[in-house]
Amino acid sequence: MERSERIMDHIYLDHAATTPMDKRVIDAMNPIYQDVFGNPSSVHSFGRKARQLLDEARRVLASSIRANEKEIIFTSGGTEADNLALIGTAKANRHLGNHIITTQQEHHAALHTAEYLEKEGFDVTYLPVSVDGKIQVEDVKQALTEETILVSIMYVNNETGVIQPIKEVAELINEHQAYFHTDAVQAFGLLDIDVKELGIDLLTVSAHKINGPKGIGFLYASENVKLSALQFGGEQERKRRPGTENVVGAVGFQKAVELAMENKENRRVEYQKFKDLFLRILESEGVHFEINGKEEDTVPAIVNISFPGTNVETLLTNFDLAGIAASSGSACTAGSVEPSHVLSAIYGENNECTTNSIRFSFGIFNTEENITEAAHRVAKIINRLTA
Repeated sequence: MERSERIMDHIYLDHAATTPMDKRVIDAMNPIYQDVFGNPSSVHSFGRKARQLLDEARRVLASSIRANEKEIIFTSGGTEADNLALIGTAKANRHLGNHIITTQQEHHAALHTAEYLEKEGFDVTYLPVSVDGKIQVEDVKQALTEETILVSIMYVNNETGVIQPIKEVAELINEHQAYFHTDAVQAFGLLDIDVKELGIDLLTVSAHKINGPKGIGFLYASENVKLSALQFGGEQERKRRPGTENVVGAVGFQKAVELAMENKENRRVEYQKFKDLFLRILESEGVHFEINGKEEDTVPAIVNISFPGTNVETLLTNFDLAGIAASSGSACTAGSVEPSHVLSAIYGENNECTTNSIRFSFGIFNTEENITEAAHRVAKIINRLTA
């Protein structure tokens, strides 16, 4: 088939936003929808069957990060887990201090939560980001005070894919009273995570980033963490997150995690191959571009590219018309573009790359063929817009 005949085949390069569900995950969930409807808190056989499935899912999730199953709190996703980590920890430990450290490039689930805590009287330090896309451990050290009760730094940035110095930060605050939280939504399934070895107290994961269902995630909270619930109701999740548990979602989450753990190394290799191929074709087509963040410090699945002489709104519109799904950290509204807060933190608010950069992210349903096709389409659009 000629390339022109395939031109409107849609190609998905936005896996960092969400991933299509794996058919094996759907197959694992369907019988639960049909046959297991009991409330896990009920003592009869219907409830016990649901509880058994929930407990097994919790064991698998805990094992994936070398945690204890009692330390896994099911949530509705990454956003709720970040909220529970920050607000729950801040409120439960306010008697020890009111200072929180985070970064300027956090996901809005953490960033906006920190801003809310400021309104509640907490003192929040927002660490800067270096031109390589990383925060500096020395900045964390300088920011720590006797009042610091929580440090929250994402594991992998969702826009640039840059891996942050999580282990070094954890070692720094090991003897400090502050708890250490990391949003690992973009790291989980690609990087090896051992919360005990790393010294992480709280960690956020979301199922829909690893080809699982939307609407479920978990917060790992070490047994030593004092955490206040954000909601009020029953005593589910050891009184930390009330509400009837999402059993079918937990089963789907479990299957997605099992597949991710089983195929982690293969996926890393494959996604790196996709990234290299994509960039190589752009270069061969004469496209002028720059990569945001230090490329060798990124996860294989994400690349953030600045295209000088363009703007996000025009790029995304043209990509979509050409059947390419990608995204940007910029919020496009009514003809105007709000610069990416991540790239603004790295380069400064007035840098042109804050409004001309696109994130491409790869996943299990990509192939060398559709990556090749996507790169040619993107190159054609960029060359036309910058001619």
